[in-house]
Amino acid sequence: MSIQNNGFTYPALTVFLLAVILIGHACRTPDRVEIPTFSENFRTHVETLASDEFEGRAPATRGGRMTVEYIENEFERLGLKPAVNGSYRQAVPLVEITGYDFSDLLVRKGEEQLAFSYLDDMVIGTTRLQDRSVLDNSELVFVGYGIVAPEFGWDDYEGVDVEGKTVVVMINDPGFMLQDEELFTGIAMTYYGRWTYKFEEAARQGAAGALIVHQTEPASYGWDVVRNSWSGTQYGIGTEGGGPRLEAEGWIQLDVARQVFELAGMDIEEAFRSALSPGFSAVPMDVHASVDFSNTFEHAESYNVIGYIEGSEYPEETVIYMGHWDHLGMVETPEGVEIYNGAVDNATGVGAILSIAGRFAAAEEAPRRSVVFMALTAEESGLLGSRFYAENPVFPLETTVGGINIDALNVYGPTWDVSVVGYGNSEMEDYLRRHAANQRRHLVPEPHPERGYFYRSDHISLARQGVPMIYAQGGDDYIGRDQEYAKMVAADMAARYHAPTDVVHDGWVWDGMHQDMWLFYYVGSELANSDDWPNWYEGNEFRQIRDASAHKRR
Repeated sequence: MSIQNNGFTYPALTVFLLAVILIGHACRTPDRVEIPTFSENFRTHVETLASDEFEGRAPATRGGRMTVEYIENEFERLGLKPAVNGSYRQAVPLVEITGYDFSDLLVRKGEEQLAFSYLDDMVIGTTRLQDRSVLDNSELVFVGYGIVAPEFGWDDYEGVDVEGKTVVVMINDPGFMLQDEELFTGIAMTYYGRWTYKFEEAARQGAAGALIVHQTEPASYGWDVVRNSWSGTQYGIGTEGGGPRLEAEGWIQLDVARQVFELAGMDIEEAFRSALSPGFSAVPMDVHASVDFSNTFEHAESYNVIGYIEGSEYPEETVIYMGHWDHLGMVETPEGVEIYNGAVDNATGVGAILSIAGRFAAAEEAPRRSVVFMALTAEESGLLGSRFYAENPVFPLETTVGGINIDALNVYGPTWDVSVVGYGNSEMEDYLRRHAANQRRHLVPEPHPERGYFYRSDHISLARQGVPMIYAQGGDDYIGRDQEYAKMVAADMAARYHAPTDVVHDGWVWDGMHQDMWLFYYVGSELANSDDWPNWYEGNEFRQIRDASAHKRR
């Protein structure tokens, strides 16, 4: 038995559950709402994965292996089909790259030379798997924002040859700098503004190196963040695939850049202003840079865990739920071992994926399309598990309908609002908005779109391949609470983020998580039982990729 509504077929069990939810919401008062339990097993999943026994779930550790086994066993118990040649595990080859013996960055023009030190003035590294990295008297070229964006009529590399040279690049994009909603996406960062894109595009253009000029406001973090993040061991995919890589990639302080531009006979403010125009032309700086450093690398293997429910009518078309299982592991301190349990980030997300998978598996009727559940490794190390999947998909991306990323659920109680990270990007929001309305909720943009959080979680790996993805969380309009409570929550979350105190604690209000799981379940269920192919909105940087794959659909 099923019921059809606006083209969306609801199985009978689903209709009954939806009625329960709507009745609960219809009876709500301004300070109270009844939320049915989504899954009796959810709390057990979260508390287990966030326990000390799992040792912080770092990839390629005992705790990481325990986590993979736990998820794998749950997928098998639920009856999900293994996605990878009879296995739930997709092996992800990881590599730990540690740079050492860093020289100064030397910048020369004729007889004049400037020397800049590692960490204080600049940071540098590579993702190439090689013992030594060298830039030897490499010509510097200022390429503005280093953006090639045909949909915005923008090409900073037009008419310039950077083959074998080192590009100097600004962070973020022109829309943010001018606060112009007609330029790119205004204050909201696009992928073109991310440091990852800057290095990728420089490599595609054939450059040997790239140096990003750090500025605190457009980067949304200070130099200490850059310094701490780029020093010590870095992680990457342990193969040479995935496109070209730079010999050296790094950041320089703004004051360092100012000195380099002065040596080149250029006014840095004027150069930065000129880069705000679509008519900007890259400028060879007539100065040359040298730097070298050594690398050690150690290979390890971790796993994405992937299971699916096969569609009854269109099994080749897939809807994805994803979330990362890893966290930061354990750290030795003078006081002893500290465990980074990662309860919110992201035991809640894995618990939600397992719970949603359980509800799909228990349904009387299979969805028309296949529904895929992915627990991904190495998100905290640079989105490596999702990146590997995107480059080596188990299910073709051309027939992937869309996806929902669950990364850190709201643990402080139900809300009237749903915060969309990357608001205004894709038609996935239309589905989210419709089902949020069924909960008497409304969508709101994330509070700080200029910080580029949309590009900092696993969904972006598939988005870059054209797959429409949604990443949303409970907002900060807590039902029955005031703004002081919301401020307390924000402060508490900030204090616990990536800290040993991210544990399950008495301040958690579990029905807020159940509220969001219902929402995500219904969005995915509608997609899995429809004929729709959501797309990115016009003007989005991933729209062209999606459009190019349209011929692969039925």
